[in-house]
Amino acid sequence: MRASRILAATAAVLAAATALAGLPGEAEARTLRWARSGDALTLDPHAQNEGPTAAVNHHIYETLVARDPKGALIPGLATAWRILPTDPTIWEFTLREGVTFHDGAPFTADDVVFSLNRALQPTSDYKGLLTSVDGVSKAGATTVHVKTKGPNPLLPNNLTNMFMMNKAWSEKNNVAKVQDFKSKEENFAVRNANGTGPFVLVSREPDVKTVMKRNDGYWGKSATVPLEVSEIVYTPIKADATRIAALLSGEVDFVQDVPVQDIERLKSTPNLRVTTGPENRTIFLGMDVGSADLKSDSVQGKNPFADKRVRQAMNMAINRAAIQRVVMRGQSVPTGVIMPPFVNGWTPDLDKAPAPDVARAKALLAEAGYGAGFQVTLNCPNDRYVNDEGICQAVVGMMGQIGIKVNLVSQSKTLHFPLVQKNPPETEFYLVGWGVPTFDSEYIFSFMYHTRDAKFGSWNALRYANADLDRKIESLSSEVDAQKRNATIAEIWKTVQEETLYLPIHHQTLAYAMTSSLDIPVDPENQPKLKYVVFKSM
Repeated sequence: MRASRILAATAAVLAAATALAGLPGEAEARTLRWARSGDALTLDPHAQNEGPTAAVNHHIYETLVARDPKGALIPGLATAWRILPTDPTIWEFTLREGVTFHDGAPFTADDVVFSLNRALQPTSDYKGLLTSVDGVSKAGATTVHVKTKGPNPLLPNNLTNMFMMNKAWSEKNNVAKVQDFKSKEENFAVRNANGTGPFVLVSREPDVKTVMKRNDGYWGKSATVPLEVSEIVYTPIKADATRIAALLSGEVDFVQDVPVQDIERLKSTPNLRVTTGPENRTIFLGMDVGSADLKSDSVQGKNPFADKRVRQAMNMAINRAAIQRVVMRGQSVPTGVIMPPFVNGWTPDLDKAPAPDVARAKALLAEAGYGAGFQVTLNCPNDRYVNDEGICQAVVGMMGQIGIKVNLVSQSKTLHFPLVQKNPPETEFYLVGWGVPTFDSEYIFSFMYHTRDAKFGSWNALRYANADLDRKIESLSSEVDAQKRNATIAEIWKTVQEETLYLPIHHQTLAYAMTSSLDIPVDPENQPKLKYVVFKSM
């Protein structure tokens, strides 16, 4: 019933757009109806560091430093950046002039200072990208200085999803404080927005529809940013069959996450186009390795995951090639590390997945004292990654082969991710995927391996803590010698790989499907940039 209402609402918006297109002066109106399995979690630009949330917000808000469709760093709201010759701990950003927010207010240095300080707040999910920041200051009408606690050669890489807000609008609407998403807090910025981006928010109905219209005063409109789309209607459609049916019937124009079982059929369908490519994201399982006892297991007074032999057994129980072949229909790349090949620090040796070995896995469990197996609960999202629930179902069967009975709890990402992010976490065994917008290992270490505290480890639901490792991770943001820095990265990977703290599954491969009037390439960060879309003749 909900899917029917979604499609009806989408059709109504399309009809209205079609009617408007016939009016004088509206001949160039082109609506792009975009469907995806899940919605943005919030429009508060600093509340959730999550892919679909950032993908929507990138159309409304902008960053100082951006990435082009191929992933290369390019100027955004900053036209230039440099380390001051007189002080290696200060990054200077020169701001783009003549930019206005959607409400007409000019973009200023005060907005940058406000936005970066806001992103440093405790409830911000982006604070982990700014742990090296010691202070932000206005150095002139179009100049901002960001002082770091030590030299940080990679600071610009950390800003590609750091959205700029209007200080006056935020204060007027009482959103100077970041939404506390984990506590299900609401604020004005959750459903309203005022950015400098290529599209202006028209309406927001969470989990139903978000409508954006073209910002005709957009500073970036040019030959390289044609901005031909006049309106975006973003519709989350959770059910795979319903989403594809909407594309086939013409009710939507662009489906971002194509189910693997439908790729070949859509490729052979007239008037449709499918594009594929690798994503800068790895899918893996995490588990509570730090608690003295688990709540969801069948073992009293002990934590099986705390024993490395158990983790090793589980790792070799996973048949990644079978998941690639059967679950993913070839649309994945099996891996032995939670780092995609795009990332600095990746090596072919780290990427090698262990060969499945049920007999050896059972022997390891017996050595650890769990020869009779045990029972545990696995938490899994069902609307975030490509066939995420299918992956979890396959893992349940594979763990069963070595005597570990897994109870699967599959639910929407809006319920799943808070289990991981809450402190303490409310899950003991879980699936998650991680993209790396900085293209550097430090991003993974800071969020996934560092001891959870006020600044680091916000996605470390392992309950893992290693003070020596923490020091090495923190050193990466200030080490300017690339050779020394890369050596430290290699040391950290050696340590965590030997510990088998996560169970890597695969690097995700993406497929986009669309009408043949569109040609939207797969974006490495799975953030399609619709301002670049050019409509093709049918």
